[in-house]
Amino acid sequence: MGAGGSSTCKQCIHKGDCLAGVRLFSGFSEEERRQFAAGAVHSSYPQGSLLVRRGDPIDSILIVRSGRIKTLRIDQDGEEVVLDVLHDGQAIWHGIFLDDAVYHYSVVCLTTVELCRIRRTDFEALLSKHPELLPGLLRIVSAELDDAEEKLVAISIRDPRRRLAEFLLRRDERCLGGEIHLKLNDIASSIGLRPETVSRIISEFEKQGLLRRTGRGRLELLDREGLRALAGTSW
Repeated sequence: MGAGGSSTCKQCIHKGDCLAGVRLFSGFSEEERRQFAAGAVHSSYPQGSLLVRRGDPIDSILIVRSGRIKTLRIDQDGEEVVLDVLHDGQAIWHGIFLDDAVYHYSVVCLTTVELCRIRRTDFEALLSKHPELLPGLLRIVSAELDDAEEKLVAISIRDPRRRLAEFLLRRDERCLGGEIHLKLNDIASSIGLRPETVSRIISEFEKQGLLRRTGRGRLELLDREGLRALAGTSW
């Protein structure tokens, strides 16, 4: 885990704000979320900080209170492959139920990040007291697997314009404030295209009125129906 200032998260203890919108905790009562939050550790990290190195043990749930992080791997050619970008209210918890679980990716801060960590042992202890919550957790795991499958399908699309349209629509569903905040290189590495290819297609989409650039690394979708038609999807 990268270096960062740490303290008990008083806001979490009193309100449980960090957990209310996190899908993993959606099946828990407000009181149960407060119990988790009471043991949470709040840390602040500057942009570029390495939060997790591939191979580190998974000993806690990481919840982004504010800011953006990316999960990534380095391929055999030494190129960075972005697996996902997470923002406020999202969490990294995959693999936490496995014995001797380790991260199979690294996690880096794209911005200044406020992070809350809940120990794996605390989570498991409360689950053992409330086994009735397990079916709900299984549904959440299934939903996460569906999301991963959809991403694999998007990456398999051979037409780069369709692939980018699909990716932008998926990101738009998850973005905050109506804009997609991703650098060109992060988009390119997320969908297996060259940055210059992504730049060219974005320029084409902008000319067609499908989107507009609102700043460096910021995109606003203007014609979602047009992008859906281009992607060949009806969702």
